[in-house]
Amino acid sequence: MITDSEFSRIVAYMKRNYGIDLSQKRVLVGGRLNNYLVRNGYASCDEYMTKVEHDPKGREAVDLVNALTTNHTYFMRESEHYEYLKRVVLPWVKTVSPRKEVNIWSAASSTGEEPYTLAMVLKDFFGLEKSAWDTRVLATDISTRVLDHAAKGVYLKEDVEPLPPSWKKRYFKQISPEEYQVKDELRREVIFRQFNLMNPISFRKKFHIVFLRNVMIYFPDDTKHQLVQRIYDYMEPGGYLFIGTTESLDRHKIKFQYVQPSVYRK
Repeated sequence: MITDSEFSRIVAYMKRNYGIDLSQKRVLVGGRLNNYLVRNGYASCDEYMTKVEHDPKGREAVDLVNALTTNHTYFMRESEHYEYLKRVVLPWVKTVSPRKEVNIWSAASSTGEEPYTLAMVLKDFFGLEKSAWDTRVLATDISTRVLDHAAKGVYLKEDVEPLPPSWKKRYFKQISPEEYQVKDELRREVIFRQFNLMNPISFRKKFHIVFLRNVMIYFPDDTKHQLVQRIYDYMEPGGYLFIGTTESLDRHKIKFQYVQPSVYRK
C-alpha cells in the first residue's frame, strides 16, 4: 500500500512536472501503481519515486506518466466542434492563408481518434483542392503509450461505428473480424509527437486552430490560465481555440474572445 507521504510525493511530482492535480485521486494512484511496483520488484513507492526523480526522462518516469494519465476519447466526440470547423473556421482559413496551409494542433490527442477525425474533416472540406493545401494535423500527448496506439491506427469495430459510412469505407481497412486500421493515406495526414503542455511552445509555425479538449480538467486554475496564455501567443490572429464542452475559461483572465460555449478566438 502507498503511504500518505508517498502519495504526497507523487502528487507533488506530477503537479510540478506536468501540471496535473492528482490530490483527489488517491484510489486511482494506488490502484495503478501497486501492481506496477510488485511487478517490477520495488520494495516501496519511495524507492520507485527516487529512481523517477533521479532520471525524469528515464523508463520509470515514462511509465509513471503512462500509468497515471487517463485517456478517454472516441471518434466524433463533441461532433458540434467538427460541424463548426467545416461551417465557419475552415472557410475563414482559406481567406487568410496565402501559402495554402492549415496549421492545426490536437494538443491532447490521446489514442488518436481526435486528430484522425480532424484529418477526415479536412479532406472532406477541401475535396478536389486538397492536393494544393498542406493540412497535416500536429497531434501531441504526454503519454508514449497512447501515442504508440495512435500511430498504429488500429481500432475495434465498435470504435469506428460512430463514423459516417463513407469515411469508414474510404479511410479504414478491416484487418480482423473485430479490428479496423486507418489507411496509410490518412495516417500520413497526422504527425504524432510527445509533448508536455507545461513546456514552452516552440513549434515551427503558429496555429490557425487548436483543439485543447478535456485535458484542463486535471489542471488547477493558475496552471490552466498560464497554458491558455502560451497557446494564445502561439496562434495566428483570428485563430480558434476549442476546449471540451463541459469546460469553461474565466473570460476576465484570458485574452481570447468568447465565441460560443467551448469555442474561443484570438
